[in-house]
Amino acid sequence: MSMEQAGSLRGIANMERFDLLPLLRDGVQVHYEGSIDKQGYNADWDWWLYREGEEWVIFDCDGPGCIYNFVQHRYPDSPEPTFRFYFDHEREPRLVIKPSEFGSRAPFLKPLADAYLGPEDGGRGPIRVVRSFVPIPFAGACRITSDIRLKGAGKGDGGWGHVVYHTYSSAEDLVTFTGKEDYSRLTAMWSAAGTDPKPDVISESRLYQGLVLEPGETAVVLNETAQGSVSSIQALPEAFTPELLGDVWVRATWDGHERPDIDCPLGILFGNELGLNPVGVLSHGITGAGRGYNFFAMPYWESAVIELVNKGKQTATFKEWEIRVTQERNPLYKRSQTGYFRSSAYYSRKASPGTDSIIGRLAGRGHLVAGQVTGYTRRPGTISCEGDVRVHIDGSATPQVESDGSESWVCYGWGFPTPPESNPSSAYDGLPDNPWSMIRLCSGDWYPFRTELVFGIEAGEFNNQYLEHSGALLYYGVDEPGMVLTDEIDIGSKASEGVHEYKSEGSRGYYTLDSYYEGDRDDVLIADTGHETEIASEFTVTVHEDNRGVRLRRRSDQMTARQKADVFVDGVKVAERSWYYPDRNPYKRWLEDEFDIPEKYTAGKRHLRIRLEFVQEGEARVWNEFRYWVYSML
Repeated sequence: MSMEQAGSLRGIANMERFDLLPLLRDGVQVHYEGSIDKQGYNADWDWWLYREGEEWVIFDCDGPGCIYNFVQHRYPDSPEPTFRFYFDHEREPRLVIKPSEFGSRAPFLKPLADAYLGPEDGGRGPIRVVRSFVPIPFAGACRITSDIRLKGAGKGDGGWGHVVYHTYSSAEDLVTFTGKEDYSRLTAMWSAAGTDPKPDVISESRLYQGLVLEPGETAVVLNETAQGSVSSIQALPEAFTPELLGDVWVRATWDGHERPDIDCPLGILFGNELGLNPVGVLSHGITGAGRGYNFFAMPYWESAVIELVNKGKQTATFKEWEIRVTQERNPLYKRSQTGYFRSSAYYSRKASPGTDSIIGRLAGRGHLVAGQVTGYTRRPGTISCEGDVRVHIDGSATPQVESDGSESWVCYGWGFPTPPESNPSSAYDGLPDNPWSMIRLCSGDWYPFRTELVFGIEAGEFNNQYLEHSGALLYYGVDEPGMVLTDEIDIGSKASEGVHEYKSEGSRGYYTLDSYYEGDRDDVLIADTGHETEIASEFTVTVHEDNRGVRLRRRSDQMTARQKADVFVDGVKVAERSWYYPDRNPYKRWLEDEFDIPEKYTAGKRHLRIRLEFVQEGEARVWNEFRYWVYSML
């Protein structure tokens, strides 16, 4: 397999090749669609975009992509919906499925999918939760509908849920879901959680037996001075106590970097920050036999040093500590196209009253592959799982990934009542509701970023609760950014419009909006002047001549849903997709959404003439625009 072939790994293949997670791939973005309270509070129970005939549309994407996570949860006496999946603008659904069929109907079989029976929820349960990690690719478009409106918080109502998916700048080598795909390799891999999911390679063991670390002591457990890759780290202590998991840190430095690439407690490396019960996912965890494991590939090109540091006051003893190394590193790990395995700076336990706890802030280029978040309240038994996860990528003011509550990020749907719980992609440890610790593996729906990624979580329903958080992110990355801002257009500024030769057809005029963005800063009032058109607008932008594609980011007013436009570059229509945003928010009206232009339209050019032709879709009658940011991919 060539690097070009590896770069096109999408859909099912993206999840099957766990060993290729380090590769930095172009033309991929992660997105979320789900039941988020549009006012920023906790009314997360309404999930629909618009109605079409007798069906309620809950997901709508134009262009190539792949769904990697589908979740829906409801009360037991709520009516059971029927979900219909429409692909590539077809009039008839290719897939029709009910929640009760998840886990038992091919290809939505365990452990890739299940119908999970959740907690009682104060007598309203047991809550029914559907979760699926079955990859569902589509080359042209995808739309999911429900035959009933998923609305309401009262008993007998409710339709919470979400879709996490990738979009691609190109449909090359992407085959739309048929239901006849072979998921056997992926199912076998997921059925063997706790064993190495990567293909067998020739590796050498660096084994320490009877390893003892006194307080304040550091031990070097790996020191390599050649190219290679760490294929696994496993440990068998006398006991995985909360003290050992929190006080013993692992520090890994690849290729002589000035700062360690990994610097975190063992509880992060092995997915058990609280250490109350052994839990684990496909990539890392602690087995019932008390063995910690981490199977993420960790390639390096010159050297690798891994140290254990005892920061506690008690002696730490390991019966075994083993690192497996392969010097026959995967030939696809090209240095310029592969990320280093890293942890974010550890977010030590603390509260951030009134604002999101920023668990991780990643810089450079890469993709997040796992995260762990732990929450504590002042008193036991306090419900503390209502805070939404919010992930802002590449400086966008609008979150690209959210969750309707802490527990929904790990697909449990309703609180954290009964430890422990695990599935191959997510796990939970803790005491009933407090404290709790959640871990999520993003093996298919990894979160790519090209300049930065900021991962935050609310404390309570809308940061209205005292809640302490801790945790960290695991990711592949490099320090160099993957794109750079090369131009910016301020619609409403005569100077900026003149510089960019802005003009429009079918103008509906200019207007000023005072409103808010969704996310952590949804109490910051922003005023801006923009323009709306019912035909087209166009402008000239400057990009890097050696670009690998161009990203357009737009500030717009999302008062009206289903804004859509065809994009033309120097008179040529971008055939892969339209610029389409199906959702709306009449309360937090500011939106930043994006459109990636593939390299074939931009290569070798210094200036681009962009034309956006409005396409009437549903209730939208105009295309509005307040500001554009133009990024050149590197």
